[in-house]
Amino acid sequence: MKKLTVATAGRKLLLFSLAMTVAILALAGNPFAHTPAQAPPSGDAAALLEGFRHVEVASVSDALEQLIGRKMYMSHRMRPIFPTKFAGFAVTVSLKKEANDDPNALNGMLAAIDQGPKASVYVMVVEDGADIAGMGGLMGTAMYSREYAGAVIDGGVRDVGHLKKIGFPVYSIGIVPSTSVHHYRFAGSNIPVVCDGVEVKPADIIVADQDGVVVVPRADAQKALALAQDMDFQEHSMYAYIEKLKSIQEAVKKFGRL
Repeated sequence: MKKLTVATAGRKLLLFSLAMTVAILALAGNPFAHTPAQAPPSGDAAALLEGFRHVEVASVSDALEQLIGRKMYMSHRMRPIFPTKFAGFAVTVSLKKEANDDPNALNGMLAAIDQGPKASVYVMVVEDGADIAGMGGLMGTAMYSREYAGAVIDGGVRDVGHLKKIGFPVYSIGIVPSTSVHHYRFAGSNIPVVCDGVEVKPADIIVADQDGVVVVPRADAQKALALAQDMDFQEHSMYAYIEKLKSIQEAVKKFGRL
């Protein structure tokens, strides 16, 4: 009877210890837990992005000019670190030029990355930042691990070798070895910004390929996609016609678009 009591007490002690371990891990965060990937955009949003991934950015630019009557493409300065094509929803970040010794001055910039869902495009505006790297390998690795579509930086980029190695696409206005630490302060995220002369609002669609970067206002996205698809089909149909007749004038007469 005494042995049974001891065994029962031992089992109770073991169960208590296991319960305490579970409680401690729940409070502290299990260091061995796997963080699942962010869920992709669902329904219409996912279909919209998939459509934009398969059209020419030049056609999207032309479509927007017809629909809303203004320029929505970034300038020739905004170039990729390697040839790429992507589409995603904008996560915007603004940095203000300000010398400081505050170790927390850029914390908001990092938080914005960690809060962005899959298929985001990180759009950063670095005030007077042509020679300042707004992002580098560490931030790029974080975005890559969260399955961002890419990044567009109105400022510089560094650690290009690592970004190419992991295959994370970045557009910027230059490659520089500098840092924003102690020179800039976080000024806001998911706010309207002007990136290389184009207004970008949170969740606008950013499309990019080797021709450049275009911002698609979310309210106009469906119409812009449909028109861009029509333009793509018409232009691609012209290629064989031009080759056959050896005349661009005849092709334009037939299809009506340059």
